[in-house]
Order: sequence, then C-alpha cells, then structure tokens
Amino acid sequence: MSTDVKDSQVTKRDKSQNETLLEVINLKTYYPIKGGILRRTIGAVKAVDDVSFEIKKGETLGLVGESGCGKSTAGRTILRLLEPTDGKIIFEGNDITNVRGTTLRKIRKDFQMVFQDPYASLNPTMMVGHLVSEPIRNYYKKSQSELKPEVIELLEKVGLPEDAYYKYPHEFSGGQRQRIGIARALALKPKLIIADEPVSALDVSVQSQVLNLLKELQDEFDLTFLFIAHDLSVVKHMSDRIGVMYLGGLVEVAEKDSIYEEPLHPYTQALLSAIPEPDPRKKKERIILEGDVPSPINPPSGCTFHPRCAHATSECQKIKPTLKEVKPGHRVACHLYN
Repeated sequence: MSTDVKDSQVTKRDKSQNETLLEVINLKTYYPIKGGILRRTIGAVKAVDDVSFEIKKGETLGLVGESGCGKSTAGRTILRLLEPTDGKIIFEGNDITNVRGTTLRKIRKDFQMVFQDPYASLNPTMMVGHLVSEPIRNYYKKSQSELKPEVIELLEKVGLPEDAYYKYPHEFSGGQRQRIGIARALALKPKLIIADEPVSALDVSVQSQVLNLLKELQDEFDLTFLFIAHDLSVVKHMSDRIGVMYLGGLVEVAEKDSIYEEPLHPYTQALLSAIPEPDPRKKKERIILEGDVPSPINPPSGCTFHPRCAHATSECQKIKPTLKEVKPGHRVACHLYN
C-alpha cells in the first residue's frame, strides 16, 4: 500500500459535533440451517452475534477482522439488505430495525453501499450515465435528459471524463468501475456510506487513488463511513476509530492511534503483529495464533477466542466477556481487564 494515502485527521468536517448518526445495539444475524425430510431448522450460523457500536456524524469507523468474522454481514444488515435476527439499528435517533415498505424506502435514501466487486455490482447492459442516475430516477420524477448535467458532474467528481456517460462498465478498468460505483452511491446525497472492502479487488497501484478519492468526497459531501476491510494498513489511513471483530463479535473498539499503539485484546495484538515492517533493520515480534478459527455454527463457550489465546484461563472458557470501557474511549471484551 502506497504511503501517499492521506492520513485521517480533522479537516473541514466538524468533529466537535458529537452527534450520533448510527447506533447498533446487540445486533444478531443468524443464518438458519435446515435439515431432515421436513427441512426443519436444526441450527444456525451465527454470522453476527451481539454486536454493539455507534458512529458519529462525519467520522469513519473501520471494521476489521479475518475473512468470515461477520463484518460484511454486519454492514448488509445495517442497510437492511439482510434481516436482523435480534437487536436494534438506530439511525438518526429512529429505530429502523423492523421498518418495512414505504418507510424503509424513504430511509434508504440516506445510506448507500460501495461493494467489493465493482463489476458485479453494476448492470453490464446499462450505460454508465443510466447506472449513476438510476437511484435518482427511482426516487424523483426526473427524466434522463434532466439528470444528465448532474450525472456528468458526479462523474467528474470521482475522476471520470464526460464521455464515460455513454460507455458501458466492461469498457473500464477495475479502479474506474469502482469510481462509477462511488458516483452511484453519491447520487442520492446520502449521510452514511458503508464501504465493503472497496479496494481489495483493485490493483495495489490504484488502491491509494481510490482511498484518497473517498476521503476527499467525505470532506466535500460531509459523509459518514463504515469502512469494512481486512487490510490493516488501509483501515489505519481511512479510519478515525476502529472496531475489531472475531467470530461474529466485537472484541475491541478504540481510536485508531490507541488501537495501533496499545492494542489490548490478544487477538488485536496478533493481527497487528502480522503487518509487515517496511524497514528490514527493525525487529518485530510476530504472534502466531495456533489452531483454526472455530465454526460459527458451534462457537466455543465463554470467550470465543479462548481456544487460540495464550492467556486463556478457566474463566475464559466458562464466561463470555462483555465489551467494556477500560480506558477513555477504549473498549475491550477480555477477562484480562476485569
């Protein structure tokens, strides 16, 4: 990852306003497992299991963890692309967990998603101009010709030329297609964007360009981000705060500097130890986790990380730790900090 990615810092966004835009309370998303002749539910994959966090207006919360930890499922559940099994999703003070129909449609103008695979998320039979304008046409009675100047302006803001309007997704590179996806997400002027691994499918040479673009657009449009990724260097540059997920649950949440300089949870420490050190003269101790990630169908009792933790005690095997504040703004779910 290029070091020219802009570091997250206070810009013209007013970070002093501590107004919560999104609050997630004890969110659970389970996928039922069917079996037998009658296809009865015999179990569940606990993709997201009792997750709670909040995002302030104008900030970026990074969500990190291994593949399969539930971070993408959490993002899709918040957008109500997936139905939550339990818990609450509070957006701008309103509980949107169970809203349906017209009410959900109205709320959805305010949050959008940038998907991991830009090609799979774009209709290959539609011109880019129609792709970007489609969300606006779905909500407002405007013709394509009326929207053309607005769409061209959006394309220019994401770094695409005017003639991109008349082209199709297959005519662009991966980085350019992701810019189209970003323009489409901006079309309705949302307040929250959930970016699900937005650069993981791109060449390293263009990842920093797309990340810089996201930060510039965040400042210009006063956006709030939930930034989902597995690349810790990307998350460090993009985020104000970071949440670390393991096997469907949050194990640590803190300001990014606090996470990187003084990680508290053993799993977070292991993740950060895996980041390559660019200076070969510096020695870095690598924490090797033993064993495999347990199955979310039958997670371990107590702390789900205890089978792989070097500090595990009998208490860890029996009692599930709660996410609690151990330092100002730094929460961790670990019995080491009782």
